[in-house]
Amino acid sequence: MNRTATLAALRRRLAGLASGDMPDGHGRVAFGLPELDGHLDGGLVRAALHEIYAAGAADVPAATAVALGLAWRAAHGRPILWVRQDRLAAEAGNPYPPGLAEFGLDPSRFLFMAAPDAAAVLRAGAEGARCAALGAVLIEPLGSPRLLDLTASRRLVLAAQTSGVMTVLLRMAQPSPSAAQTRWLVVGRPSRALEANAPGAPAFTLRLLRHRGGLGEQEWHVEWNRDAGSFRSAAEPSVARSIGDSAPLSRPLAPLPAGGSGDPVVALRRTA
Repeated sequence: MNRTATLAALRRRLAGLASGDMPDGHGRVAFGLPELDGHLDGGLVRAALHEIYAAGAADVPAATAVALGLAWRAAHGRPILWVRQDRLAAEAGNPYPPGLAEFGLDPSRFLFMAAPDAAAVLRAGAEGARCAALGAVLIEPLGSPRLLDLTASRRLVLAAQTSGVMTVLLRMAQPSPSAAQTRWLVVGRPSRALEANAPGAPAFTLRLLRHRGGLGEQEWHVEWNRDAGSFRSAAEPSVARSIGDSAPLSRPLAPLPAGGSGDPVVALRRTA
């Protein structure tokens, strides 16, 4: 499907959504972790653009999981639009509904869209960000497209501010200037084993890199509670990598295993 047809199909889909009761577009989206939410004055601004970066190639699944968790908490049962550049399917696989369900998310709440290039990804993301019937928009371009500059990010900010829809940019690249309200760096951590050495909850280190309200850098160790659909505090890591230990990305995006052990969440899967 070409770029024009893809965008037209998305517009028809968005037009058919019922708006229903919307949360306050000027409210905040809490992580669910008191010490983190308190630092952010209640959470992330809902009607804004937020960036989530993977600290290294091995942290791409962790960054995806954090972005999905935030989008889920922002949505309040409304649809979530996930726009990805189609080349990511070859690099990382396609969105995998059973993996989303295992993470505690309802796959039927997601609208998945594959766009042919960065321009189409940004255009579709902006269309979604303007649609107040959506609960959140997750935008995932490949690498560092030149089109994703300060001006493009301002368009996304204005769209989110108008609709009240939280918009999240998921990046697998080096941070670059943008108009986003916040910027986060994510590292995956070993989970704490449960009884009988069963796998524990997905665990992450989150570092706030930038906040337009003037907050300085700070780091938290968190877990995802799939039953509550929220983040919670994790124990101080003893052998986990810190942000500084993560290898830099040597390419725009590293392949993700379809179901290899150690992944925080298998939200993506390769197709035959």
